[in-house]
Amino acid sequence: MNMRVRAGLLAGAGLLVLAAPIAMAAGNPESILPPGLDDPAPAPAPAPAPAPAPSPASEPNANATPVVQDTGEGEGGDASGDDGEDSGGSGGGSSSRLPTLEELEALDTDELDELLGLKPKFDIPPAQRRSTSRVGILNEDEGGLPAVSLARQPQALVRAAIAGTQGRLVSRWGHITLRRALASRLAPPAGMSGSEFAGLRAQLLNRMGEFAAARAIAQDVDVDAWNGRLANAAVDAYIATGDVLGACPLAVLRGGYRDDAEWRMLRSICTAYAGEASRARNELVRMRESEDAEFNAIDVLLAQRFAGAAGLGNNTVTIEWDDVDELTPWRYGLAAALGATIPERLLDDAGPYYQRSAATLPSLPLSLRIDGARRAAREGIFSSSALVDLYSQVYAASGSDGPAGADAAQLRTAYIDADPAARVAALRSIWGDGAQIPHDRQVLTAYASARIPASDQFAADAGPLIASMLTAGLDRDAARWSDIVDEGGMAWGMLAVGLPDADGGVSSGAIDSFRDGDDSTGKRRTGMLVAGLAGLGRISSGTRNSWNRELNLELTRETRWSAAISRAGEVENAALVALLMGVGMQGDDWNRMTPRHLYHIISALRQSGLEAEARMIAAEAVSRA
Repeated sequence: MNMRVRAGLLAGAGLLVLAAPIAMAAGNPESILPPGLDDPAPAPAPAPAPAPAPSPASEPNANATPVVQDTGEGEGGDASGDDGEDSGGSGGGSSSRLPTLEELEALDTDELDELLGLKPKFDIPPAQRRSTSRVGILNEDEGGLPAVSLARQPQALVRAAIAGTQGRLVSRWGHITLRRALASRLAPPAGMSGSEFAGLRAQLLNRMGEFAAARAIAQDVDVDAWNGRLANAAVDAYIATGDVLGACPLAVLRGGYRDDAEWRMLRSICTAYAGEASRARNELVRMRESEDAEFNAIDVLLAQRFAGAAGLGNNTVTIEWDDVDELTPWRYGLAAALGATIPERLLDDAGPYYQRSAATLPSLPLSLRIDGARRAAREGIFSSSALVDLYSQVYAASGSDGPAGADAAQLRTAYIDADPAARVAALRSIWGDGAQIPHDRQVLTAYASARIPASDQFAADAGPLIASMLTAGLDRDAARWSDIVDEGGMAWGMLAVGLPDADGGVSSGAIDSFRDGDDSTGKRRTGMLVAGLAGLGRISSGTRNSWNRELNLELTRETRWSAAISRAGEVENAALVALLMGVGMQGDDWNRMTPRHLYHIISALRQSGLEAEARMIAAEAVSRA
């Protein structure tokens, strides 16, 4: 995939100040950011008086760097779990009276460990603890964005951009670009702790359906440094990925940070896998027999089945779904991890969350994973190669049986048949007969489309072939069709914005020809083409202004959001551009995007060094608007 991004981004230059809520005009002009963005930053608290140095007796390793527990949440933080575990034993250490035998017998294992000072405070030796000055999973030399990109930006702006993005973006390539920024190894803005910054990013990745990436961000921070926000995001990611036991270090070190039913069941599961089978069995039995409505029977049964695999002896618990009216992430995650069959009536009513989770759960049947993977491909969670791999598993398991098997067989033909005409026919079969090809089908066939020779014989298929190639960023392969397509057609429009190193500018006459063939409502597709060309600098200012008036696009109208993203582009801060792009691209489909927003996004991405992503987003807009 020829998607190299220009190196040497100048990050962190310039302070962007946002004095009022950012406005969105994509169908709804109301602000989508949390309130308080325009509030002045609080004055810094006076520095506390230095504490006396600890005596050698109270500090086992005087040379170790202490880890400070971040308990603050900042704006919009979670109320639960901010405080660390109590440092004292029973009675807070205020009394020297020893507990009686009866009192000791009444204590559970955790309370006894706390009393005797045996409870661990961290799971990594002090010398091996990691700093939170930079958190992420993509270094700059691995494709991540510059580490100091956000270090000098106002924390209120960064927090509002991340927290205000609800998750779903209209653009597949916009999703990919935002994920890259969130996964990069970045320093937090000044005044924001590394744990809070990691928690904000992990929460947004969860909302985007990027559960594995959210889990990886959380795992890049030592558990004893997690605050409530990061802990909640980590548990959500563990459940969504079926990695239930991944939360056990948190259950050991910060067991009291939550007290809801699911957390108590999870702690019992972790207790079982820690070797305390009897205690876990008793706890789960009490929960199952409890009259507290908080404990639903199906939830406890799933926990008992899961804990039974650790040796409880009750792994034969029967899971009954008859009285279950809805799925929850807990039920779905545990059932999927156990390989338990979930009734179709529940799956039929399940929301997008469950499809996104299913895409990467290997314990689920391939038929369920395919449905989830198709959504994941449309949204940018799955790559083309990942989707092809999954269909290959379907073909290996069942051949051409069933709808997915038939698609897999056609995909195989599209790759290996010696006759290009037969390969194109197979691609047409996968795409279907509808006026608009499902986007996941275009993602699935990207590499097979790149194998079709550019020829007048297949000129009628050039549009869908080019659209399919560009879903995977195969711009050089798409460029082979430049001499085949007619100027002003759909295929020409995608190439006009999608190809690198475009020769010369695009004339107003070519855009006029495109408009003549544009059958979209209100000539939306032409508006997106003009916005993309203008943002990429491929039409003159005169041509831009002429079409801006002709189509009433309002490209030059300024808002605080457009001013912020434009300034971030000018100073070449790709990470901040990506975060602000997420704010402006929210929605379920391209009807939520305006040409004006697209223009500012494409322009800022190009200026900040993300021209490849800008071109792919512009081509996607022309194809899908």
